[in-house]
Amino acid sequence: MKKAKKHEPHEEHADESWLLPYSDLMTLLLALFIVLFGMSSIDAGKFEQMASALSSALNGGSGVLDYSSMNPETPGADLGKKKEQPEEITKKSPNQITDAQMAQKEQENLEKLKKRLDQYISKNGLSDQLNTKLNQSELKITISDNALFSSGRADVKPESRSLAKAISSMLQEFPEYEVVVSGHTDNIPISNNQYKDNWDLSADRALNFLKILLLNTQLDPSKFTPSGYGEYHPIASNDNNTGRAQNRRVEVSIIRKYQSNNTNVKAVGEGN
Repeated sequence: MKKAKKHEPHEEHADESWLLPYSDLMTLLLALFIVLFGMSSIDAGKFEQMASALSSALNGGSGVLDYSSMNPETPGADLGKKKEQPEEITKKSPNQITDAQMAQKEQENLEKLKKRLDQYISKNGLSDQLNTKLNQSELKITISDNALFSSGRADVKPESRSLAKAISSMLQEFPEYEVVVSGHTDNIPISNNQYKDNWDLSADRALNFLKILLLNTQLDPSKFTPSGYGEYHPIASNDNNTGRAQNRRVEVSIIRKYQSNNTNVKAVGEGN
């Protein structure tokens, strides 16, 4: 009997089960590199579309490629947002908005003050001696010299001190504004022993009226400035008595803080 040939044992096949997780890992790494490349791309819209498509394909719409779940604090998280153009940023500058709002508030404040002054002038029958005017740079109160001073003198008449007190009480409600008190004369040379020229007279009149305003301790003296202009800033002709009377005056000017931003702010004309 022929002896049966002995078969050699078959070699065992290598275990290839590791290939499946390995291929999954490679796929995830590829996806990661695609995401990183997409994050560096300028076209954020295309990246979002790509990420959404890969997320749906590989992770059922969620996971590392879920673009919508990116932490907004991480770099690249805001790629999906529309970037403002430089001109849009300039147009919406917070500083410009704030200045515009403050200019409008200032206009309202000065109109309110002007209205109160006009009411005081009307109530006390002073329309021929005082007037107010609000323009692009200031609110100006113009006071005729004979309402405050005797001819050729700079001492405020006792009966006129109540006017200064009334003005100061209104100014204290708006303490943030600079105030200039200026004196003006006509062109007739001064002829007394106290003053050598109109410069000195106008400066003393401004200073004396300012000092009475500052008797109100609610006012900040650092905000007030006296100035004497003599005959050199007339508002009418010095060729007749009427014009010269208009030129002899004291002006209290409340200076706007937002002058450069008031090109569109209306001016309010003379009152009373």
